[in-house]
Amino acid sequence: MRVEYLYNLSFNTAVLAALVAFGVAIVLSPIVIPILRRLKLGQNVRDDGPKSHLSKAGVPSMGGIVIVFAFAASSAIFSNFDPHWMLVMFLTLTYGIIGFLDDFLKVIKKKSEGLKSWQKFSLQILVAIGFVLLLNYYDIQTLIFIPFSDGLYVDLGWFAAPLIVFVVVGTSNGANFTDGLDGLASGVTLLVCLFFLYVAFAMDSILGYSLAAAVGALLGFLLFNSHPARVFMGDTGSLALGGFVASVAIILQMPLLIAIVAFVYVAEVLSVIIQVGYFKLSGGKRIFRMAPLHHHFEHLDPPWPETKVVSMFYIATTVFCLVGLLAVTNL
Repeated sequence: MRVEYLYNLSFNTAVLAALVAFGVAIVLSPIVIPILRRLKLGQNVRDDGPKSHLSKAGVPSMGGIVIVFAFAASSAIFSNFDPHWMLVMFLTLTYGIIGFLDDFLKVIKKKSEGLKSWQKFSLQILVAIGFVLLLNYYDIQTLIFIPFSDGLYVDLGWFAAPLIVFVVVGTSNGANFTDGLDGLASGVTLLVCLFFLYVAFAMDSILGYSLAAAVGALLGFLLFNSHPARVFMGDTGSLALGGFVASVAIILQMPLLIAIVAFVYVAEVLSVIIQVGYFKLSGGKRIFRMAPLHHHFEHLDPPWPETKVVSMFYIATTVFCLVGLLAVTNL
């Protein structure tokens, strides 16, 4: 059976949490963007990427600091330092720190690869294991809701731990790969957060306030991140957002829903895995014009404009969120 919450969530309070985060983001962004520009924390553009992206060189990166600060400030006010909130903050902030280290090496040290893949992956796994240990410490149940079932929850026992690690690492990388076009990762994650906001209210979980704060922070950031972007979130933002989505879904006992409502994350990760794997096995051949998936559409003949790709991914995420609503009708 599912976890029973007795928080008596207030819709008005959730709206206020969103508005506070939105206000912090729109006040903070015009302050942070010039600072990032003065520090020359500009975006490094891939040489093999779409030619239209060359104009993005020098646009300030690491703007995810704004998202994380706005979200953390607002959710801290309304969540009363509940253990569930603290677990979400742990994963969001630690993954944000991993992203910051990656951005630091890319932008400040002028290393295009940032952290080496094994370094980033190892840190993500270690933090995910720490998250599992904290779930156990706070005695948070790790039942798994089965989508499209009649309210069926499954106890995986010891198998829950590796599943949680897989979900956390996979979701954070999915958000990271999705961050490649103006407003793409922030808009897709906004829609995913709206879905889980509905779930949190249906379950009367205090995480509803954190999700509302995330929605507000993302809306504020989108004002500056939508095309043409004045700032990018960088790995600081994308990894933090992936950690946030994963932690919320796990605590709400809905990790399997990520594969549905955040299918764009899944598709982006799979496109990279398939592309790299096929390239090595075939001796240099490719399935996609370019990976991650959003770049494939930009390389079609004729190429899709960046704004069209972003719009189509928004639409796809909205449709998958609607499917997700069907999957949780028996909550």
